[in-house]
Amino acid sequence: MTVLTTRALNRATLARQMLLERADLPVLDAVAHLCGLQAQEPQEPYFGLWSRLRAFDPAVLSDLLVRREVVRTHLMRRTIHLMTAGDTLAWRARHDAMLLQRVLGVYRAELAGVDTAELAAAGREVMADGESRTMPELGRALAGRFPEVRPRVLGELVVGALVPMVQVPPRGVWRATGGARNVPVADWLGREVDPPAPDGTDPVGRRLVRRYLAAYGPAATADVRAWSGVAGLPGAVAAIRDELVSFRDERGRELLDLPGAPRPDPDTPAPVRFLPAFDNAILGYHDRRRIIDDEHRGLSVAGERAVLVDGRVAATWNDKDGIVTVAPLRPFSRADRAAVAEEGRALAAFLSGGASDRVEVAASPA
Repeated sequence: MTVLTTRALNRATLARQMLLERADLPVLDAVAHLCGLQAQEPQEPYFGLWSRLRAFDPAVLSDLLVRREVVRTHLMRRTIHLMTAGDTLAWRARHDAMLLQRVLGVYRAELAGVDTAELAAAGREVMADGESRTMPELGRALAGRFPEVRPRVLGELVVGALVPMVQVPPRGVWRATGGARNVPVADWLGREVDPPAPDGTDPVGRRLVRRYLAAYGPAATADVRAWSGVAGLPGAVAAIRDELVSFRDERGRELLDLPGAPRPDPDTPAPVRFLPAFDNAILGYHDRRRIIDDEHRGLSVAGERAVLVDGRVAATWNDKDGIVTVAPLRPFSRADRAAVAEEGRALAAFLSGGASDRVEVAASPA
């Protein structure tokens, strides 16, 4: 079985994540290809798409949100993702068990006596008036019926697991501010989410695996689960194994992939790219060493924005008052520093609407 080096896996990831070369895809198609973008920080998906698409216009993504073609919802790993409406409707039921398990895992003792079906029905009843609500508002509305549970926990369980919800604009609109106000998916998109297959098969799981590999492969089954948070996908993998090709990584793990998916030459040059907080190009794997060193792995879950140099996380970045600041994590060559500054100037211009192209690259660590 062919062994793919860490660098080969890195270039495959960059190619499929549109980080090796910016793509000409429409914004909606890009969101679909990426299987959504993690979006608990509302503005971060705009930065992620700017780094992936040529001539990205943030107004286009804002318009898609307002027109309900993309939505903000709890999905993979019970984190807020920016998803296409179609994927939200098709995938949500497959994530239900994981979403419930993750909330119960945090508040199991407090929720021990709660009938979750009764709570879900009560949540739907409250939301039936068509008004958007925050988690705390919904929790307070339910508190009289479930006095043994804190309102905050009631709201989190209903919004985060029991009733499919979306966060409505202006939350997530470019340069807009707004709290996380929720309405049921069925009300926002005009129909209920797709139910599980009645015959006990898992067509959605099989589609999830194929879509994941198209955007993240080659990858191990552990990587698929780390990205999705969903259990039971080995069965979906087994069902489509004859469609897939196999490799090994340098640790000896079996990696699966779609036969015709891009696997560029490991020596393909990789441009500097600025990634947003919680970008799935980093978080979408159990073994993240293809893109980030183990010593920096914690940055990927701490909300730090990353800078890729030669395809790997080599710095963090931030912006303030029209200035993009970069903090290297390793020594930069003169060429590295120049390339980071050039891409940083382009990012500063995007963030400021052309008013500034200032970038400051700090000294490399000793």
